[in-house]
Amino acid sequence: MAGTAAVASGIIEMLKEDHAKVKGLFEDFESAEGREQADIAATAIMELEVHADLEEKLIYPSIRKQIDEDEMMNQAVEEHHLVHVLVKELKKLKPKDEVFQAKFKVLGELVKHHIEEEEGQILPKAQESEIDWDKLETTVMKRRETMTNKLAGQKKASKR
Repeated sequence: MAGTAAVASGIIEMLKEDHAKVKGLFEDFESAEGREQADIAATAIMELEVHADLEEKLIYPSIRKQIDEDEMMNQAVEEHHLVHVLVKELKKLKPKDEVFQAKFKVLGELVKHHIEEEEGQILPKAQESEIDWDKLETTVMKRRETMTNKLAGQKKASKR
């Protein structure tokens, strides 16, 4: 069981590291300008897409099976939906477009709120549950690598 707890902690730490990275990108965006701001936004969007995909397709379904918190999980899924809506809209805009900064800032506020709830409520309950953390970690790490490579390739192609 100690190994399982360590793997649970590993996945949860990975999620928290992702959260810290994205929050840092939103903070960096505020003080950046021009091309640097555009690069920060593109990186944040890519990080959010990978992170959201892992949570929605692998992590949340595993948690949902183990904890009796449908309302909390439904709210988290709806917050992800709003993230996807804003990301889709941002991808259609150029960073110099008038509404880009406003949308990106709203995305940042939504993400920060989501992180607070996830780290404060969902992850502690998940860590106490009977999830097969070993299996989940293997699946998450494979999908993370695939998604990161795919989106990084798209990002490079869009810069050409």
